[in-house]
Amino acid sequence: MIRAQVLGRPAEDNALWITADSGQGRTRLLLDCGAGVLHGVPFADVQATDHLLFSHLHMDHVGGFDDFFRATFDRPQPGHVWGPPGTARILGHRFQGYWWNHAPELRGRYVVHDVHDSHVQSFRFEAHEAYATPHDEGTRPHDGVILTTPEVSVQAVPLEHHGRSLGFILREPERVSVDTAALAALGLQGGPWLAALKQGATGELDVSGTVHDADTLRAAVLRREVGGSLAYFTDFLLDGAEQARLAPLLNGVQTLYAEAQYAPEDAELAHRHQHTTVAQVAALAHAAQVQTLTLLHLSRRYRPERWPELLETARQTFAATSFPDGWLT
Repeated sequence: MIRAQVLGRPAEDNALWITADSGQGRTRLLLDCGAGVLHGVPFADVQATDHLLFSHLHMDHVGGFDDFFRATFDRPQPGHVWGPPGTARILGHRFQGYWWNHAPELRGRYVVHDVHDSHVQSFRFEAHEAYATPHDEGTRPHDGVILTTPEVSVQAVPLEHHGRSLGFILREPERVSVDTAALAALGLQGGPWLAALKQGATGELDVSGTVHDADTLRAAVLRREVGGSLAYFTDFLLDGAEQARLAPLLNGVQTLYAEAQYAPEDAELAHRHQHTTVAQVAALAHAAQVQTLTLLHLSRRYRPERWPELLETARQTFAATSFPDGWLT
């Protein structure tokens, strides 16, 4: 199950905290890390973050990195950071913003991944070297999916924001469950054979001394369900051409978390700064046929009295639109 929590307050820096839990394992992801967004997140949870993914490196998306780094710089497992080209260079400078007089005693490690449109270039930084040297860890191609764990996959979507920004689409693997009623109707008991069936066994399968055809049995007792999904798109140009490109990529996503920087009357300003209006992002959600849209990253130019109006504007195009819990209270 994918659980998402919007961090930060309206008209302040925001981020998205993700836990993907399969029951057998867990992956924790932080999408962006603006100033103050980690306030209220338990230190142990921050320390256990598996991957930090930056949409881009503007101040309001990276301003909280010092808090994150303080919790993770010397933990046993390596830290992984992903972002657009230049992320390793920028974080290399941030790593050097401290006095590392105890560096030889440290054990921490960070791997920073620069995500280009067709490949990922990775660099390793070692705590015992005072994080001073970016060791080249090589380059690998990608087809959009940049990260896969047993619990979740992450697809990076190139966006335009006066340079490269990244949107992220997260998907759980397909879920396979046992239809207990069908199992009982066939007079069968559970056992190791079910695990073999889930893992793709073919041909004859011995079930408590009786031979069954694996494919026939699979069709009878296993049920497949599409896993959960969400997308996080912030700070990006959204015009007609971009909507036409992005909507198919988002098609069927359960929840789209997207910036709502500008009111419709400020569309020219939004285009100039390569941001979206609430009407544009609602139109994208409608075209993509996502299930729900959650608005975040509101501009400070609008006073709180206007926030309900912005929400209602989006709902006129896409009814299943909301703000994060508590934003209008």
